[in-house]
Amino acid sequence: MKRITVLLADDNRVVRREFRKILELEDDLEVVGEATDGYEAVAMVKKLRPALVLMDVAMPVLNGLLATLQILEAAPATKVLMLSAHSDDEYIQIATDYGAVGYLIKHTSADSVCHAIREVQKGNTFFSPSIPSRLHKRNGKKHKEGAVRRQKEKGLKTG
Repeated sequence: MKRITVLLADDNRVVRREFRKILELEDDLEVVGEATDGYEAVAMVKKLRPALVLMDVAMPVLNGLLATLQILEAAPATKVLMLSAHSDDEYIQIATDYGAVGYLIKHTSADSVCHAIREVQKGNTFFSPSIPSRLHKRNGKKHKEGAVRRQKEKGLKTG
């Protein structure tokens, strides 16, 4: 059985450790690395070429939103699944505009995270049920300029 390789990108060591434990219980999932900021996530994707990045939004040096954009430019085959405490519509919209294939709220169950990883690996999108479906129906490529503007307006750390 081919395993789905996953890079964990979160600045919180405890969060990374817990998600590693969860994912390593699954026979078809393999954590290949952990990044503590967006810049490190981009560098690790270039080196490791994981199938998927489980990405936090709020990270130092380079936030997860801009890291997503850079990752998908450098490694288009890698999928990015956001996992964040931020459930604000603007964050979700920016993430999808930048090419994230899903967005999970951090209080999502372990089973849902594993299911989401498998679904996006199949080519599907996956969003926490609390996220309005209208947010992920738009084509991200057409909306990058608006996403950058919204990021600046919200004062998100851009690197």
